[in-house]
Amino acid sequence: MEWIQRINAVYNMIRPIVDIAILSFLIYKAYELLVKTQAIQLIKGAGFVLLVYGLALLLNLTTLRWIMNALAPGLFIAIAIVFQPELRKIMLRIGQGDLFRLDSKPRLGQLEAAITASEILSQQRRGALIVFPRRINIKSIIDTGTRMNAEISSSLIVTVFEFDGPLHDGAMIIQNGKIAAAGCFLPLSEQQDIRKSFGTRHRAALGMSEESDAVILVVSEETGAISIAFDAKLYYGLSPIEAQRKLKELLDRGVWGGEADQKASQEEAVEEKKDALVEQ
Repeated sequence: MEWIQRINAVYNMIRPIVDIAILSFLIYKAYELLVKTQAIQLIKGAGFVLLVYGLALLLNLTTLRWIMNALAPGLFIAIAIVFQPELRKIMLRIGQGDLFRLDSKPRLGQLEAAITASEILSQQRRGALIVFPRRINIKSIIDTGTRMNAEISSSLIVTVFEFDGPLHDGAMIIQNGKIAAAGCFLPLSEQQDIRKSFGTRHRAALGMSEESDAVILVVSEETGAISIAFDAKLYYGLSPIEAQRKLKELLDRGVWGGEADQKASQEEAVEEKKDALVEQ
C-alpha cells in the first residue's frame, strides 16, 4: 500500500502540470481549427453580441436587456444560418481530422517529379490538378476516381493528363509516396470573389483547399500558369522553382504564417498575368 501512496503523491505533484498541458493543447488546437476554417468571424460576432448584453446588464439598461433576451433564440438561429459554411468546415475537420496522426509527406524526389511534370504540361498548355493530402482524410475524394497505387514519375503524371486520356479532366491524388488515384472529382470553391479568368481547375483547387488541409498543384490549360492552392488561397503564376519551394515548405512544416504578404504577392501576380494576356 505504501507504493500506491507514493504514486498518488507523485501524481498530485504533477497533476497541475498535466492539467495545464492538456488545456493548452486543446486551446491551441481550437485556435488552429478556427484559423484554418476562417471561422474567426464567428467568434467576433458572438463576442460582440455578448459584449452588448454584458453592457446592458452592467449599466442596467432594461430596454436593451429586454430586447436582447427576446432576440437571443433568434440570434443563435441567425448565426447558425449565416455562418453555416464555416460551421460545416469545422465539423468536417473534427470528424475527418486526426490530431495525433503525423503527416505523410512525399520525398523530395517525388516532389521534383511532380514539378517536372507540371513544367512539361505548362509548356504544352495541358491542364493538371494534383492533390497532396496532409492530416485530413480525403478517402471520399479518392473513391470518386480510379485507383492506381502507382509509383510517382513525371512521365506517368504527364501521360495521365494527356488531352484525350480518360483521366485528364479529374484530379490526381498523391498520398503515402504513391499516386493513389486519378480522375478524382473535387468540390468547387464557395468563394464569391474568384476572378472570372480562373477556370474550373482553379475553382476545384480552391474548393479542395477550403474543405481540407491538402496542398493542390494546378497547371492552367489556357495560360500554362503553375499555381498552388492551400488554406482557401491561391498562389498564382509561380515558376517551377518557386512552386517546388512552396510545395516542400507547406508539406514539410504546414506553414500558416506570412499569409498577408503572400496574399498580396498573389494578387500582384494575377494582375501581371492578366495584363500580359491583354497585351498579347
